[in-house]
Amino acid sequence: MAVYVDAAIWKWAGHRWCHLMADDTHELHRFAAELGVKRSSYQGPPKTSAPHYDITGLERDRAVRLGAIECSREEIVAIFRRVRVPNGKARP
Repeated sequence: MAVYVDAAIWKWAGHRWCHLMADDTHELHRFAAELGVKRSSYQGPPKTSAPHYDITGLERDRAVRLGAIECSREEIVAIFRRVRVPNGKARP
């Protein structure tokens, strides 16, 4: 299983943000916990169709050091499409 991050380009609340995604939701939660990101930061169905965390640029740097794969915007969109949950319903 792999975990991915895109570039921290999204500005909000005085920080730059990016997306943390994974091939598997369990791996995503495990990695986020190792990173120290609160589970309440998780965004997934039904709020959004692709399970992910929004993380700051500082958290991104730590994620890369922990093994997350850096992705371009095009690559993270492809991952989004691959992991999204059809109709916003959780996978069994």
